[in-house]
Amino acid sequence: MPRMLDVGDDVRAEIGDEEADRLLAGDSAPGSYDCTSCRTPGDCEQERTSTVLFIGDETAVLAFAHAGCLPSQVVKVTEEQLQGAVRSISADQPHQEAAPAAPAPQKAVPEQAVLGVTSGLILLAGELHPALVVEPTAPIARPGTAGAGDDFLPLLIEQGFMPVTELSAAPAVLHGWSVLLAMGQLHAVLQPGTDGGRPVAWWQAHQPLQVTEGWRTAANKHQQVLMFAAPVGSIGRQPREDLLRDALDKAAANGQLVAAALPLAGT
Repeated sequence: MPRMLDVGDDVRAEIGDEEADRLLAGDSAPGSYDCTSCRTPGDCEQERTSTVLFIGDETAVLAFAHAGCLPSQVVKVTEEQLQGAVRSISADQPHQEAAPAAPAPQKAVPEQAVLGVTSGLILLAGELHPALVVEPTAPIARPGTAGAGDDFLPLLIEQGFMPVTELSAAPAVLHGWSVLLAMGQLHAVLQPGTDGGRPVAWWQAHQPLQVTEGWRTAANKHQQVLMFAAPVGSIGRQPREDLLRDALDKAAANGQLVAAALPLAGT
């Protein structure tokens, strides 16, 4: 049976036509693999499979994913991220471990602000949804202003996020934005590129953020992640998911919460 393998144009450009053709012929691709996104087994000869090339500063790693989890693509990461991901085929960490984030590359987030990101499962209408809660460490000023105001939520609303007054149903999908989950870890939140270009990182983890198996399973089930954002001081570091939910409910009731459903990258 021919291999149901997809080698994207950007992956082919990086590895060369010869290696790409060897993969498609089955000479260098494994028959079975662990999906780099959902970490469950896959089989190149039985189901559609994507090649995903992770490129660090000095090395590159070719991985495989179910086509339904990720498309064939090139993912650029730091060398430290790449080596860490290769070492960590494993242990999930507690959901509340927030990864420090690099300042977002867009002008909307000043350099002094860092976005704290927490992952957790949120119960809505009787169903568990994977969620990311984003809270900056300092007020976010509008570009070009020198005031001490906080424009974090208005800036996100202008991007398509919607105010939430209560957590009763999943928010609407925000097309163009996405969440990159690869090697079973959270790497970035992507926003549309300028002039219809390739998506760029709105938030990117210094180190890939570990998520629980339950969170990863829910993300692959829904093929999307709910992102909630609140101003500095609204949520805080919550040690348990029930406390995180209480903080979200309070922020929503106080008019300090916006949200959107973001597709998994490539879906």
